[in-house]
Amino acid sequence: MATTPSAKKFKTSGKRVDRRTKEKLIIEYSPLIKFIAQKIAVRLPSNIEFDDLVSSGVIGLMDAIDKYDPTRDNKFKTYAEFRIRGAILDELRAQDWVPRSVREKAKQLERAHSKLEQQLGRLPNEDELIDELKISKEEYFELLNQVKSVSILSLDEAGSFNSSDRKNLLNLLDSCKVPNPITELNLKGVKEIVTKAIESLPEKQRLVLSLYYYEDLNLKEIGEVLDVTESRVSQLHTQAIMWLRRKLKVHFEHDREIE
Repeated sequence: MATTPSAKKFKTSGKRVDRRTKEKLIIEYSPLIKFIAQKIAVRLPSNIEFDDLVSSGVIGLMDAIDKYDPTRDNKFKTYAEFRIRGAILDELRAQDWVPRSVREKAKQLERAHSKLEQQLGRLPNEDELIDELKISKEEYFELLNQVKSVSILSLDEAGSFNSSDRKNLLNLLDSCKVPNPITELNLKGVKEIVTKAIESLPEKQRLVLSLYYYEDLNLKEIGEVLDVTESRVSQLHTQAIMWLRRKLKVHFEHDREIE
């Protein structure tokens, strides 16, 4: 049986990948595309077609095949993951798939979270957020379900990140770039912020992030581990990601004030 060529062999400097090799690579990495698309799909409204996400992921993979440089110290799989995810998110942003009303609700929740954190000197719990928002517990959980799509970190939110901020985050995600002392220092700072933010999360939220991003479990499997519903896992994930987004915003806004 013929084997798929390794990343080191499928491209040489200054030459494009031939069609046959590209087709083999697309077949080999199709499970990766579906895996990344599924990870993103769980945080999207039901009207978003999964097949559209996969199609965008294929475009990202093709872009990775064309632009991958094997002379750099990186793995093709890592580079492909970054390009696939980026292509899917680019397509979603182009569609403007999050309604304005949902974005406003997410901001409302974030403002309440920030206000209580400053008042209490710690992360607020759900009951405290419910009291601050003056809504019922059922309405609060429904709010989390509505804003979960906003928990996908948008690198193009002009109100939150400037071009320098986006570059820092992209560098953090793109482990394939050749490091330099300045970049390494910037990335170290961002990683420290994220690490401290995760450490400050409630135990269940930390566990959800660990199982989802490091153990590659899906929401249903995490629910079985925690003995909670899949919907509850989604809510915990949304709360954790929104908290991490806010900490990054505060970090970058502080840097701009210093500058």
